[in-house]
Amino acid sequence: IQISDNWPGYSLDLFTYPQHYYGDLEYVLIPHGIIVDRTERLAKDIMQDIGDNDIVVLCVLKGGYKFCADLVEHIKNLSRNSERFISMKVDFVRLKSYHNDQSMQDMQIIGGDDLSKLTGKSLPDFLLSAFLCVLLTLFFLFYKDIVGTGRTMKVLLNNIEKYKPKMIKVASLLVKRTSRPDGYRPDYYGFEIPDLFVVGYALDYNEHFRDLNHICVINDHGKAKYRV
Repeated sequence: IQISDNWPGYSLDLFTYPQHYYGDLEYVLIPHGIIVDRTERLAKDIMQDIGDNDIVVLCVLKGGYKFCADLVEHIKNLSRNSERFISMKVDFVRLKSYHNDQSMQDMQIIGGDDLSKLTGKSLPDFLLSAFLCVLLTLFFLFYKDIVGTGRTMKVLLNNIEKYKPKMIKVASLLVKRTSRPDGYRPDYYGFEIPDLFVVGYALDYNEHFRDLNHICVINDHGKAKYRV
C-alpha cells in the first residue's frame, strides 16, 4: 500500500488519542484499524510462504514491539485454525540510531540471545517500527518499525549473516521513501510512506508517543516540547 506525498491524512478530530498529546500532532497518517487489518494480511502472506518451516522471531525494540506482537498473534491464530502447526520462538534486540529526529551515523545493537544458535536455521526477518518496519527453522526477523535508507537493516543483517542461517526474510510495517534510496526493500511490508517523521503504534520521539495507537505525523511544537 503506497501513501502518496500529497496525501493530507486524517483530521485528528475524527479519532480519540491521549489528551497529553493535544497540540503535538499534525494529523493521523494511518489509523489503528487499518494497521490491524494490513498486519493480518501480512501474516496470511507469510503463512503461505514459509511452508513447513518453524520460525525464529527476532523483534527489534523498542519501536517494533507492537507490530511484532500483533503479527505473531495473527500467525498463531492462522496456525491454530489450519492443518499446519507453526512453531515460533521469539527473541529481542534493540537498535539505537536516532537522536531527537535525526538519524545517527553510529548504531548500537543491544541484547539478543546467543545468535550462534541460528547457524543453519531459516530466518525470515521482519523489520518491525512500524517502519524500518527494523524489522524475524525459518528465521523471521521482525525488524523494527520503519525501513528508510536501509542502513540500519544492513547493519543488523550483516551481524546475523555471519552465523550462516539457512534463510533470512525481512518484514517491516513501514517503508519510507527517502532522498537517499539504496534499492533495499524488505520481503514483506505494510505501507510505503512519504519521508515524514511519524510516531505512534510504538514508534517514539524520545520515548514519547509509544502509547498512541494511530501512526501520526508529529508537528514542530511536539518536537520542541519533547526534545532532549
